Amino acid sequence: MTAKIIFKTSLAALFLIFSCTLLQAQDQKFRISGKVIDEDLQVPLEYATISITDVNNSKKVIGDVTNDKGKFSIKVAPGTYTIEVDFISYEKKTFKNKTINGNLNIGTIPMGISSNNLDEVVVRAETTQVDVRLDKKIYNIGKDLTTSGGTVTDALSNVPSVSVDVEGAISLRGNENVRILINGKPSAMAGFGSTDVLKQLPADAIEKVEVISSPSARYDAEGTAGIINIILRKESTLGFNGSVNLVGGDPTNASANVNLNYRTDKYNLFTTTGYRYNKAPGNAFFETNYNEIRDDSYIEDLLFDYNVEDRDMDRERKNFNTNIGIEYYLSEMSSVTGSIFYRNSDKEDLTTNVSDYRLDGVDQLGTTRKELEKEKDNTYQFSLNYINKFNDKGHQLTADLQFSRDEEDQPTFISEDIRFNNTDISDIFIPREQVSSNEEKKEYLAQADYVLPLGKDSQFEAGYRGTFENQLTNYVLQQETPEGNLLINNTQSNVFDYTQNVNALYSQFGSKFGDFSFLLGLRLESTKLKGKIDSELTEAELQEEFGFSIDTDFDKDYLGLFPTVNLTYELAENENITLGYNRRINRPNGWFLNPFPSRSSRINIFQGNPNLDPAYSNAFDLGYLKRWEKLTLNASVYYQKEKDAFQRVQDEVTISGSVDDETPENPTGEGNNFSVFRRLPVNLSTNKRIGGELGILYNPLKWLRLNGSFNFFQFDINGEFEGVDYSQKNTSYFARFSSKVSLPWKIDWQTNAFYMGPQDEIQGDREGMLSINVALSKDILNDNATISVNAQDLFNSRKFTGNTVTKASSQYSEFQWRQRQINLSFIYRFNQQKNQQRKQRTPNTGDDGDMEGGF
Repeated sequence: MTAKIIFKTSLAALFLIFSCTLLQAQDQKFRISGKVIDEDLQVPLEYATISITDVNNSKKVIGDVTNDKGKFSIKVAPGTYTIEVDFISYEKKTFKNKTINGNLNIGTIPMGISSNNLDEVVVRAETTQVDVRLDKKIYNIGKDLTTSGGTVTDALSNVPSVSVDVEGAISLRGNENVRILINGKPSAMAGFGSTDVLKQLPADAIEKVEVISSPSARYDAEGTAGIINIILRKESTLGFNGSVNLVGGDPTNASANVNLNYRTDKYNLFTTTGYRYNKAPGNAFFETNYNEIRDDSYIEDLLFDYNVEDRDMDRERKNFNTNIGIEYYLSEMSSVTGSIFYRNSDKEDLTTNVSDYRLDGVDQLGTTRKELEKEKDNTYQFSLNYINKFNDKGHQLTADLQFSRDEEDQPTFISEDIRFNNTDISDIFIPREQVSSNEEKKEYLAQADYVLPLGKDSQFEAGYRGTFENQLTNYVLQQETPEGNLLINNTQSNVFDYTQNVNALYSQFGSKFGDFSFLLGLRLESTKLKGKIDSELTEAELQEEFGFSIDTDFDKDYLGLFPTVNLTYELAENENITLGYNRRINRPNGWFLNPFPSRSSRINIFQGNPNLDPAYSNAFDLGYLKRWEKLTLNASVYYQKEKDAFQRVQDEVTISGSVDDETPENPTGEGNNFSVFRRLPVNLSTNKRIGGELGILYNPLKWLRLNGSFNFFQFDINGEFEGVDYSQKNTSYFARFSSKVSLPWKIDWQTNAFYMGPQDEIQGDREGMLSINVALSKDILNDNATISVNAQDLFNSRKFTGNTVTKASSQYSEFQWRQRQINLSFIYRFNQQKNQQRKQRTPNTGDDGDMEGGF
């Protein structure tokens, strides 16, 4: 009996073991892995497609793509399979009838360029390509000859939807309220609320530019026009490689830039270092007719009804920039990147302003005013980035810490001499002036982003960003007394301490259902603006001096929710439509809030307004994209409504113009007052903006590549200031065209044309402006080097011309920031190839794992 029980028990155990083994065998899966590289360049190919087909069931297909190291790993059940490796423009690799009964490592799979696509690859490497995602357009900056030897500002002027005016101000779809980011974050490289420093960075440092007209919740809500995100280059090729770029030009322009990269399996060292010396002559012209005779100029007792100013600007720049960093790979899935950016700038600007005053058509007085402005600027930025990828499916955590500091000293010396005097005034005295301005800016940034894929086609994301900025400006104005002494003008001298802190939390979710994709997000931002004005004048005296009430110690808090919606529908494989909505904010910067004037001449000043509040906008964007074999069409229409929009209003005010020695007759030392034209930013109006844009990339022949864009917009301003109605409706447009011709003997010829249409302003109008750039280049030294020559603004026509009309006067003006520039550049590449594949690992931009690119 006992033996039977033991036998039955043993039989049952064996049956159970056999069943479990059989069940396990049925569920058992093995791993197929490998690495895909470019056969010639020996670099990983990211996003290569891996397809695995069951030989006994052709409908059963498993697929995946390679990661940024070119690697793939796919689990399959035991069986016989055909494995295909495919990548656009490359020859497909096929492994037939592979029997899988254990893990299989195919090893390294080299892929060569398809003979049918050799020309296509060259086009991809040498022209700007567009990649449209849920909330943005990504322009991969190719070999743009016209910006060789130029700056980041020059490169942006060739990006569709973006326009750069003669002063370097950057606009998106005609709207200047655009946020500039570097590698997805605010950066000292992009300046502290000013785009001037972009004129100092070399264009060759750019890998791509993201034009984000409908930003998702991941991005700052700042910038009612949208965001321009500049991605800098960083090579991923193993070993030591880099390039050297030398430039010489007229007017004087000499620069040397070096890009170096050394990468091993454990770390990647990189640097971009450059020095530039240039002179940038400019000019301006102002002609003012007054409606009545004036006697309130800074020259006491002078009568006039007409004034003309002819201004020449001679600028000298010495700039040194370096960005040094290391990325250390903690594992195949995580890394830490640290970098240091340093910029040293030494400027000297001499502005000569020749003024004539007339009365009834007769010359009364002529003066020559010289303003010598020097500036020393030192900027530091320390950045630390950590990224941990939990798997190859996009599950990751990133964290960033950043500190920036900028110190700027700006002494200015002003003198004005009399050229002729036909008046009865014999003792005309025009005081010398000496201005000392010191600015210290600090910015701290902390950021964390978490991305969690949910299934195959969905993704959740959440994060935090805190930016903490402080700007301290110490401004001292000294003026000469009739006795020849320099005394401080206490009505103009001041210390302005400005702080802006923004804390933000966001969350977003995206998914795909068939051909339909969506990304929904919500961002919460808390803004704290604090400003303290230290001046000899009381608040009552400031109000009397400047004509409006001023809080010398303001503290403002704003809490806002900023929803975002981005939708895409795929009409076909190469055709889609997109729809986006977002709410944005425009915060006033320190320059817009400082009430003490900054003067471009004695009678033209800009004055900030500490009573400014943020402006808010709601924007909608509808886009369409269609790709053919040789043609890409990209179109969109957009609508935006902005509340409490900033507008610069010009009016005429009286200010304290000079100082005097204290005497018993003048115990306060006050001098005479006079009238000036003041530009003042105010929360003027509601601004409705509607527009449309059309872009075309066309490569009809192997040797010819064309692209063009046209942007048309209308804005409707409704508002008033001090009883004056500034309501206005206006339409304008801008267009650009570029052609590139590949000539024999490896010579390329490129032409870029840009036209900005005429536009009505709230107090006048601005005429249209045409600018044309041309360039030629030739590859030499076995394609390891390129020599090129380019002319920017070939016809010297890039200048603003306009009219301004106020209650008291009408003014015609011309302004040319920079004259025609001709550059000769030489670039030498070592351990690189000219048309190197760019599907490479780039610095973390805050976009890794984004739903925008996941579909």
